[in-house]
Amino acid sequence: MAMKTRSTERKRRHRRVRKKIFGTASCPRLNVFRSSKHIVAQLIDDEIGNTIAYASTLESEMGSKYDKLTKIEQAKSVGAIVASRAQEQGITKVVFDRGGYKYHGRVRALADAAREAGLQF
Repeated sequence: MAMKTRSTERKRRHRRVRKKIFGTASCPRLNVFRSSKHIVAQLIDDEIGNTIAYASTLESEMGSKYDKLTKIEQAKSVGAIVASRAQEQGITKVVFDRGGYKYHGRVRALADAAREAGLQF
C-alpha cells in the first residue's frame, strides 16, 4: 500500500475536482498552483490544451515587487494580474480550479482579487 503524503493526497483531490471542471476557449479554467514560497495562476483551454493567460510570483519583472509583500498580498496581486491579462484576451468568464487546495488563505485571496478585477466565476 502506498504511503499517504500531503502531496499525494492533494493530487488525488485535484483529480477528483478535475473530473467535473473543464475549460473551453470562451470559458477557460483558472488553475491555481501554490508552493511554500510562490503562487501561480493560469487560464487553460482544455479543448486544445493551451494556456491562454499566466501570472506568477516567479515572473522576473515582479521579483523585487513581491519581496516586500506578505504571501496573501502576493496572491491578491497575482489574481489581479491574471484577470487583467484575461480581459486583454477578451475573457470575462472562467471556471475556478482550486488545484486540490482548500478554498482559504492564499487561494481564496487570489480568487477574490480576480473577481474584483472583473472575472466572473
